[in-house]
Amino acid sequence: MKHRQLRLNELVKREVSAIIARQINFEGVLVSINAVDVTPDLKNAHVFVSILGAANGARVIDKLEAHRPVLQAELSRHVVLKYTPRLIFHIDDSIERGARVLPRERLERAREPIHRKEQSRQREHRVEHRRADRLGESCRRHQAGDYEAE
Repeated sequence: MKHRQLRLNELVKREVSAIIARQINFEGVLVSINAVDVTPDLKNAHVFVSILGAANGARVIDKLEAHRPVLQAELSRHVVLKYTPRLIFHIDDSIERGARVLPRERLERAREPIHRKEQSRQREHRVEHRRADRLGESCRRHQAGDYEAE
């Protein structure tokens, strides 16, 4: 994506978020704009909304759709573009998906150092075996009884 497009997406996201905070009241629900994707022709803007609270996502989207003309008019006053993009609202469930994936990632990362230590120990043992074989000796760890004979 081009730099101008990224800047435009961020600008529209910031402005739509501020307009929604000023214009619309959602009782008992936190509504935030996660991302905005303005099409290259500037005709449409896909607004990804996350919803935290007890409200149904469909109700929040319906309320945003009902206020869409007001939001677009306010956006056109704050952001001067050749075309004011038509706002299309989508529920963004990436936070919930991320919450399901995150514990799994943490568990894998916690296991990683142990696995690396074991691999390192095995690598050192193989190097020691090669050295001992060249010298016609047995491995120090085997002499000390740390490892069973292979």
